[in-house]
Amino acid sequence: MNMWNDVKLMNGVSNALFALALLIVLAAGVRMVLESPAFPLRSIRVEGDLRHVGRREVIRALDGRLAGNFFNMDLDGVRALFESIPWVRHAEVRRLWPDRLEVRLEEQVALARWGQPEDGRLVNVHGEVFNGTTEATLPLFAGPSGTALEVAQHYDAFRSALAPLELAPVAVVLSPRFSWQVRLSNGLTLQLGRDADRGGSGMSERLARFVGIYPGTVAPMARRVDYADLRYGNGFALHVPGVDRASGVKAASKPASKAGRHGGTTRTAQGAGGAAKGKTKAETPAARGSAGRTAAGDAGGGTRDGIRDGTQA
Repeated sequence: MNMWNDVKLMNGVSNALFALALLIVLAAGVRMVLESPAFPLRSIRVEGDLRHVGRREVIRALDGRLAGNFFNMDLDGVRALFESIPWVRHAEVRRLWPDRLEVRLEEQVALARWGQPEDGRLVNVHGEVFNGTTEATLPLFAGPSGTALEVAQHYDAFRSALAPLELAPVAVVLSPRFSWQVRLSNGLTLQLGRDADRGGSGMSERLARFVGIYPGTVAPMARRVDYADLRYGNGFALHVPGVDRASGVKAASKPASKAGRHGGTTRTAQGAGGAAKGKTKAETPAARGSAGRTAAGDAGGGTRDGIRDGTQA
């Protein structure tokens, strides 16, 4: 049978060729439109609650880096350019007919400084580290890489726990051994230890106990206390700067505390009712005899220098 005499077959072939030709014409037309200078991108509108991102930062990020017209502009590429701007956390980009892009920016909200202050790194309210500079007064966070979110979460917990004392954490440090240290707004440094330390006593429990007895013990002391070690199961140790360790200082007639080799370091133990009554006595090494252990040493050998001038020792 001669295919040229098959009317149905020839009609099918002609229809297919016509459809193919139409697709080629359409593709060529689309490409012409996409590459045509008749549809230039004329403006970019930037929206958002912006305090640290201005026109100058946007121009610097986009200058010479945009290519294409309204139709073929790479929106993902534009978004990446905006998110490269310091203080920009997230960007959404969409086209607005006939010649505009609309960009909505989410700006970083700084919660704290991270690491060394001169590093220029900040932590946002989502616990993410970003590069940025600010003149605002912010607390200092420090910790191993990847722990910023954990430090931020503990900062919120510390702030809530200390609120009854009208004190706030101004520095929170997580050591490489995952031990916590906090400096307060009154200059007092708290050594909290690990989340579960000294026979399973939880860090939150130790801090809550300290907050509960602070008004009747530490707050009334005539001398300033600069360090408190809370890593004890039934009390805490204090350091009072400037105390002459050779003479000793007596704060009450009944001794309720023990001191170690460091001058001015006292250990305040809880009474039978579970709370210290604020009666402390700082003994000299002579009074201790050959025992010779410091209160901090009893708690696990930590030092009180984890926070120094806003850095981790």
